[in-house]
Order: sequence, then C-alpha cells, then structure tokens
Amino acid sequence: MSIMKQNTIIKLENVHVNLKSNVETIKVLKGINLNILANRSISIMGHSGAGKSTLAMTIAGLESVTEGKVFYKGKAIHDLKEDELADYRSKNVGIIFQSFNLLPSMTALENVNLPLEISRDFIDDKKSIKLLETVGLKNRVSHYPHELSGGEQQRVAIARSLISSPEILIADEPTGNLDKKNSKEVIELIFQLQKNHKSTLILVTHDKSLADLCDETITLDNGLII
Repeated sequence: MSIMKQNTIIKLENVHVNLKSNVETIKVLKGINLNILANRSISIMGHSGAGKSTLAMTIAGLESVTEGKVFYKGKAIHDLKEDELADYRSKNVGIIFQSFNLLPSMTALENVNLPLEISRDFIDDKKSIKLLETVGLKNRVSHYPHELSGGEQQRVAIARSLISSPEILIADEPTGNLDKKNSKEVIELIFQLQKNHKSTLILVTHDKSLADLCDETITLDNGLII
C-alpha cells in the first residue's frame, strides 16, 4: 500500500456542489479531486466566490454533494443520512468560523461544552476549563461573549472546536474579524494546538502569508483546483 493511501484522511473524487437560489442554480464546485493527508496543515486559497468555504464545508459534512464522492479514512460520507452526518461532525470535525458563532446567553465554558451537549456526550467541565486555560482564558471561564474582546471570543471558539478531540480542524477565515495583533496570536495558537493535538488543519484564507504557514496550499478558481 502506498504512503499516500496509508495517510489519507480525506479523499474527494470528482466532487460537484450546486447551490440553488430563487432564480438560478450556481455551480460552486465543478469536479474536485483531492487527497488530504493526516496530521498535516493545508490551506485553501482563491478569490471571493471561488468555492473555498464550500469546499471546506463539504469536507465538514455541512454542504451536500451534488455529484461525486467524499471519504473520511476510507468511509463514504457523501451519502450519509443527516443524523449520521451529525455524528460524523461531532466526533471527527472541529470548525472555527470567522464570525465566532458563540451563543450570547452562554458563558465561555458553556459555549465550549455546547458540541458535547448537542451530541449528548459526557460533559467534563475539567477538560473544558483546561482547554480555556490552554487558549489563555483562565480568568474568563464564566464570562459571556459580550464581556469578551473579539480575540477572546475567537479563543473560546477555538477551545470549542477542540472539545471533542477531532482529527480534522477546519478554520474558515479565522482572523477575518480580528485586528493585526489578535490575528497573529490566534493563528499562532491554531497552529500550535494543531501540532499538540496531531490533527489535520484545513485553513481557508485569502492571505498568502497565512497560507504559506501550511504544509500545502490548494488554490481554487471558479470551482476548480488550479
């Protein structure tokens, strides 16, 4: 067996994704073939509308495939039912969004625990607090999102993405709403945690300096890898 096959965690075969609006069907991905190796970092670059986020969300199981196949460690996920996809995401995928996506009525600790609550898994506050300490929020455990800075909110989101110890970590423009100082700190933190947890990082970005930090870069244009 080849090294590529042994270490491939995500494989896409001729993946097409069409999104329907009220007036037309937009072909976002137009035949993506891709192997992503375990324990590595990969950046997805391209101009706005190239299909970067759609590709990442397809890997995460949040976007449906119109045509083609998606495999996680050899298991087909493109034809799973919604409850099976939810199980795949909760156990294997952590996502960091540009807009933080924290629930305003929940504390930092409660937001970190949310994926476990949704999947009805055992909630270990000690583990969650340890994660918040790891991302530099030891004294913010009981704070609500409106009491946190943008950088701190993104750190909560990072801790939340790691609570299930996922093998795949997807960061979709994670510094898009942050200033230069916080952007640098958050990116350094993401890469450090990726190495510590031995996860596979998929970083969606339009910033070449961030993309260059990854082991590999994929560039999309008009729904195709170029």
